[in-house]
Amino acid sequence: MEIPEGLTESAYFKTLGCKLVRLGDGVAEVTLALEPHLRNRGNVMHGGALFSLVDIAMGLACSSSHGFDKQSVTVECKINYVRGVPDGEVTCIGTVLHAGRRTLVVEAEVRQDDKLVAKAQGTFAIV
Repeated sequence: MEIPEGLTESAYFKTLGCKLVRLGDGVAEVTLALEPHLRNRGNVMHGGALFSLVDIAMGLACSSSHGFDKQSVTVECKINYVRGVPDGEVTCIGTVLHAGRRTLVVEAEVRQDDKLVAKAQGTFAIV
């Protein structure tokens, strides 16, 4: 798939420090290293940073499914946090489970090495 330059990395993507690893056929893999600005008061990766990573990976998975000539937006998303991230890097894989004409159902898993950090499922609307 031909991806137009600049459509995979938003300013927010860059501000967080995300890195795109893989993109195509309804799947996106994005990594995020724990930096000081991403820590919460408990000194682990903030849940909001993890949620943002999930939303980014799922959104990119949607774009790789329906094409970058269309836009999709998050309608709803549910996340379960399983463990904290005190250091290192996490990887999120977003996968489109169902691509309809108007909505897509997507899931995402955040892992650190072989350990599950968070699991999410969301619905995106094609606009």
